[in-house]
Amino acid sequence: MNISAIITAVAVVGIVGLLLGIFLGIASIVFKVEVDEREAAVLEALPGNNCGGCGFAGCSGLAAAIAKGEAPVNACPVGGEAVGNKIAAIMGVEAGEAVRNVAFVKCAGDCEKTTRNYEYSGVQDCSMMQYVPDGGAKSCNYGCVGYGNCVKACPFGAIHIKNGIAVVDREKCKACGKCIAACPKGLIELIPYPAKTAVACSSKDKGPVAMKACQSSCIGCGLCVKACPQGAVTVENFLAHIDQSKCTGCRACKEKCPKKAILELS
Repeated sequence: MNISAIITAVAVVGIVGLLLGIFLGIASIVFKVEVDEREAAVLEALPGNNCGGCGFAGCSGLAAAIAKGEAPVNACPVGGEAVGNKIAAIMGVEAGEAVRNVAFVKCAGDCEKTTRNYEYSGVQDCSMMQYVPDGGAKSCNYGCVGYGNCVKACPFGAIHIKNGIAVVDREKCKACGKCIAACPKGLIELIPYPAKTAVACSSKDKGPVAMKACQSSCIGCGLCVKACPQGAVTVENFLAHIDQSKCTGCRACKEKCPKKAILELS
């Protein structure tokens, strides 16, 4: 055994290791990325769901935007007012008033209210309905097909299928918007949690056609428009819509709707 060779090898390895350590140490200083301490604190305050409901690519993206002043401190729909206030304290600003939103499915055409053109036994996927005759078995081409793409997309278990249509649990909903993106027919929207009424229909068919397809379809008669003292209800393309910013919750539109297409929420 050559002792000198072993010593030389050990020395070489030690010197190389030392040089690498020095190089990495210098590199860490030269290429150091300054991190805003507030950004780290904001990220820690966020719930960490990474749902994208704030409009950014996850919680880290939102934290960076808040730290730079590019997003409001109460931008997280999942954390709500509590998280907004905590982040406001970190940033040293006022949180401002945050309005809680919830998802609402604009369809009430369950299995008992709608008619069917045929029996469908294919792939149980909402997005596939564009490839089948008439957009699905239900006579209303605008209605919920009930195969649960929105259910699979919701990370909070706030939406489920009941009697053939999607139904939102308002207490569980965090307004992340994933169900909205998952619905190929665009039947889900965000409305204020305090909203008292909403139109549970998306049909743009004329009255006679709409009534034939669904018992609770809006027929665009305009009685709700005349009944609303605040001018919060409008009808376009034979479909009523409630402007929640104008609605005072008097429920006059609901009482006047002959097809019960306007639901009372709370």
